[in-house]
Amino acid sequence: MSRIHDALKRAGQNTDGLVENVGRIAELKQSGFEAAAAAAAQMSPDPLERCASANWNPDHNTMLFFQPTPGSPGDEQFRTLRSRLYQLRQHQPLKKLLVTSAMPKEGKTMVAANLAQVIACQHDRRTLLIDADLRCSHLHVPLGANPLPGLSEYLHGTCDEFAIIQRGPLPGLFFIPGGQPDAQPLELLHNGRLRALLSCLEPLFDWIILDSPPALPVSDASLIAGHCDGVLVVVRAACTDFDVARRLRQEFEEKQLLGVILNGAAESQTYGNYFEDNARQDGKTDRGLGV
Repeated sequence: MSRIHDALKRAGQNTDGLVENVGRIAELKQSGFEAAAAAAAQMSPDPLERCASANWNPDHNTMLFFQPTPGSPGDEQFRTLRSRLYQLRQHQPLKKLLVTSAMPKEGKTMVAANLAQVIACQHDRRTLLIDADLRCSHLHVPLGANPLPGLSEYLHGTCDEFAIIQRGPLPGLFFIPGGQPDAQPLELLHNGRLRALLSCLEPLFDWIILDSPPALPVSDASLIAGHCDGVLVVVRAACTDFDVARRLRQEFEEKQLLGVILNGAAESQTYGNYFEDNARQDGKTDRGLGV
């Protein structure tokens, strides 16, 4: 009995409810230490209840999974991406993902946001989306979320982790905005608090998706990648130069580069007709999205 009590005490859990349930205590005592620890975790209050619920006003043109009637080609592309990530997860530890691009305006923020949404759409899945662009945070705009407080405030030590997490209208999706832009973002990223934040929050989420600044103009993305399990890079069709894309690949070769997402590609005739035909039956035409 004392062994179970000590385990619960070390985990920082409230034992009152457990003590009142005499039958459950006997069961835990028979099952041993591991069963007691697992039961204590299940009975503990959810730390994420401390996060404030936020009223977002998402842009339905780019935030695909907030739409009341999903079903565009973009939906399926992100579901395919989600499936491939789960396949990779069978062979390697994979929870913290960095999404970046070579240059601005290639679609990395849109990809990061919709990837987080499509994962959160699964039953009983929690995804944390982090705007890690401390130079020019923008992710709160398409989400229609509050920009403050955010990651910058946490790294400065003026807010704790639960004060900066927003619980949005999509169940299972949580968001940390970038916060106030900082004049010296590399110093903030080097101070150790980002690693501490991810270590603290990792057990609470199924996936953590980080959106970073473009990788080639500044070194923030490379630094953030060192705290992540894998990197997805976004290139834009008919926009990203070949040599630039090659430099981007070389930048992350040794930082668990998982793959490249082609954004803005023209859909094939067959693929496009399939969705257009179904859209006409519903009385609407869906906008294509190549990812």
